[in-house]
Amino acid sequence: MAIRRREFLKSSAIAAASLALPRLARGAEAASIYDIERFGNARILHTTDTHAQLNPVYFREPSVNIGIGEMAGRPPHLVGHAFLERFGIRPDSADAYAFTSVEFEKSAGRFGKLGGFAHLKTLIDRLRSDVGDRHAMLVDGGDLWQGTGLANIMQGRDMVEAANLLGIEAMTGHWEFTYGEQALRDNLEHFKGEFLAQNVFLTEEAAFNDAAAFDKATGRVFKPSVIKELGGYRVAIVGQAFPYVPIAHPKRFTPDWTFGIREEELRKHVDALRARDKVDAVILLSHNGMDVDLKLASRVSGIDVVLGGHTHDAVPQPIAVKNPNGTTLVTNAGSNGKFLAVLDLALDKGKVSDIRYHLLPVYSELLKPDLAMAELIGKLRAPHAIDWLEKIATPDRLLYRRDNFAGPVDELICAALRTELDAEIALSPGFRWGTTSLPGQPMTMEDVLAETAITYPETYVQEMTGAEIKDVLEDVCDNLFNADPYYQQGGDMVRAGGLSYTCSPTNAIGSRVSELKLANGKALDASSRYKVAGWASVNGQQGAPVWDVVGKYLRSGRMFQERLGSGVTLKGVDDNPGIAG
Repeated sequence: MAIRRREFLKSSAIAAASLALPRLARGAEAASIYDIERFGNARILHTTDTHAQLNPVYFREPSVNIGIGEMAGRPPHLVGHAFLERFGIRPDSADAYAFTSVEFEKSAGRFGKLGGFAHLKTLIDRLRSDVGDRHAMLVDGGDLWQGTGLANIMQGRDMVEAANLLGIEAMTGHWEFTYGEQALRDNLEHFKGEFLAQNVFLTEEAAFNDAAAFDKATGRVFKPSVIKELGGYRVAIVGQAFPYVPIAHPKRFTPDWTFGIREEELRKHVDALRARDKVDAVILLSHNGMDVDLKLASRVSGIDVVLGGHTHDAVPQPIAVKNPNGTTLVTNAGSNGKFLAVLDLALDKGKVSDIRYHLLPVYSELLKPDLAMAELIGKLRAPHAIDWLEKIATPDRLLYRRDNFAGPVDELICAALRTELDAEIALSPGFRWGTTSLPGQPMTMEDVLAETAITYPETYVQEMTGAEIKDVLEDVCDNLFNADPYYQQGGDMVRAGGLSYTCSPTNAIGSRVSELKLANGKALDASSRYKVAGWASVNGQQGAPVWDVVGKYLRSGRMFQERLGSGVTLKGVDDNPGIAG
């Protein structure tokens, strides 16, 4: 059901924060929720983690996002009503729908889809023109080129064209690296903006062999930063790519490059921007993930604002972090094109004197799509429309991915792997990208690809001992719940089909996973061997692409005959506000 504009404005709120008044400001009385009062001399617009979603989408935010140690009960580890209370958002509002999973299905019918590049283009152009083009710039935090079948086939070239039309002037990367160096460099030849990554260096061997690099003296592969004059002031944008690319993905995609947080190199570069280049503001365009950014901001001085991404956290207000020489504001702008962040800076005498920050949900039904962008999207998708738009199933339940331990999308993938590959157990990676499908609405192959489209999709079947399976679960669990954010790589818990277990997130490594049982109720034996199916292995595999396996399973109709549900029992986190209810 479409919502009327007047009803929408009454039920929606806008998140606004400033150094002086860090509280949520209601926008119901404004002429439009996108009318932002002009402030300061420079406006930076920020998108991140759109995952190649060119059209509007449904995307359910998590109902489980547990924080451990110092992060327990702090943003971004708040969900549901705890999130709404923290940020002063009404439970029945449009913003409650955009920022949380509260009554998602009901609200989806009321408020519709979010995002879409044609709608983003309209909003971005409006917010640019409100302050004048010489006062504004658009940056992207990465995971722009991956996440759909179209992007996978075109190796991100479709998103380069869309980014150019959108007007992105600087970006950093993560999944962009999984297309490999040659495709990445080919795309950057066509990208009209700057690709920034201060934390990517040549390996010693690659440097010895005179491999391509932005600065061969230091071995830095890409330009670390760009300085943009906005409103007569010099604003530096520093790029921070995903630090763990060769660990989280096959190293064969980036054999000549090393990554990492590179705290010391970042500190030196920021100092040089301040002392040598005399910039008035330093903005870190980061794909670290929010917990990592919060720690980094406490240790590296001189950064005014972190525009963060990777963990898909939609946080309405910046988090102020003290460091040895001042305060840094840390933000994270959600995913899938659902949000556009607006950072307005008041610059004066070489410093930021004040800010205003808005994280705007991109309600597609309130924004007229830009015609040029709509035409480009239509042209890019046209060659594949017939193959991808065939209805292959109609789900009888809400299919979503994003939660720490389980989501129906991954339960479906695990069921497909076990059924089609005749395995006792299935493992599916805890990716945070992937759209949401409403019950009763037909699924197409394009929807399946939106959950599975990567450059290493091959499935596998192998034997693993019970001890090896437990080790895998423990290792991923430590990545998710290590008390030191620098040991977290983002993502969620590996999904397990045909297997149940108990997880105690607050325990030490090696003792978080217990009581492992097979689907038949038998305990998993450490020394016994089990047939395990999976996909997205960092080691090369030869099996069918996972989307073909899932597509075959959906066409068979077995999805509606089998019980899907999480087999994870949590212990020790009963009062954690990172669990809804």
